Amino acid sequence: MLTATIFTDAPGRPLLLLGPSVGTTAETLWARCAGRLYGHYHVVGWDLPGHGRSAPATGPYTIADLAREVLALAERIRPGEAFGYAGDSIGGAVGLQLLLDAPERVTAAALLCTGAKIGDAPLWHDRAKLVRAEGIESVVAGSRERWFAPGFADGEPLIEALRATHADSYARACEALAEFDVRDRLAEIAAPVLAVAGGHDKPTPVDSLAAIAGGVLHGRLVVLDDVAHLAPAEAPEVVATLLDQHFDELRAAGVTVRREVLGPAHVDRATAGTTAFTRDFQDMITRYAWAEIWTRPGLHRRDRSLITLTALIALGHHEELAMHVRAARTNGLSDDEIKELILQTAIYCGVPAANTAFRIAQRVLTELDEEQHQ
Repeated sequence: MLTATIFTDAPGRPLLLLGPSVGTTAETLWARCAGRLYGHYHVVGWDLPGHGRSAPATGPYTIADLAREVLALAERIRPGEAFGYAGDSIGGAVGLQLLLDAPERVTAAALLCTGAKIGDAPLWHDRAKLVRAEGIESVVAGSRERWFAPGFADGEPLIEALRATHADSYARACEALAEFDVRDRLAEIAAPVLAVAGGHDKPTPVDSLAAIAGGVLHGRLVVLDDVAHLAPAEAPEVVATLLDQHFDELRAAGVTVRREVLGPAHVDRATAGTTAFTRDFQDMITRYAWAEIWTRPGLHRRDRSLITLTALIALGHHEELAMHVRAARTNGLSDDEIKELILQTAIYCGVPAANTAFRIAQRVLTELDEEQHQ
């Protein structure tokens, strides 16, 4: 039986389960991230056998066995209800197994620093043998190198949790990963999947998460450049933002429209650059501008683009203007229609404003044409 850690006790709110990486605990990996969630969820983490407060493993197990235990945990907390799931590394592997084995129970999943297959079987078997022969301390130095991106200074609580891990249970987790491979089943997954990669992650590089995002029916890939293998601990603010965008209904609607209009690359860059200082502003934009205004049925998106371009020209917001010229193309405006709009603003907003707008629009439209022909 897996041991649960309750981060946010919210009866009546949707259940969100958080899964760990090998050698970590729910508390050390997820606490800072869970405390930064804005959405309203009942948030519960779970520990692997022999990790944290969970009892040691009594025998071998598979990722499918862990998925069944997570379902049993969810059943104890919210009988018969569906839930959201986020997991890092082996926790992400469990998430994939849940999506395959119990698709009716998982509303959406965020899979971080993981893969449909993680590493090669001999590597995991060798690590299991090493830990059984020499103890957990034998993998501390290697874990420190793999887990954290250069410059990350808050890793000691995670290292201490690793040192406290039951050696044989750690070995059995390695052996479970050695046998895990669902690469040929990703197309069966229909629930929305957010795949989060660390730019410095060696065990599960960006290609591993890209394969998940591209293999499932509804996948989104976000790359965090300054993160290695433990994204929830290394970048708690950004990961919390991503989870809110994925699991909170209003924020999910907003970020969907924002990505459709402004382009996935722009929005994902803005999200990945979120800090404690900028997060409230980004969240406000997502909820109010994109989830409430741009989704209203009273105007078509092309009409909203015309209005937005006019306002940006009139107020001299040149950086935003360039971004929304791209969006106007996405929303169906032709180059001639954009030209006519700028001519109209020359009369009502001033010739200098229109002159600058023409220069910006010409540059952006040329870039778009070049991109289309690459």
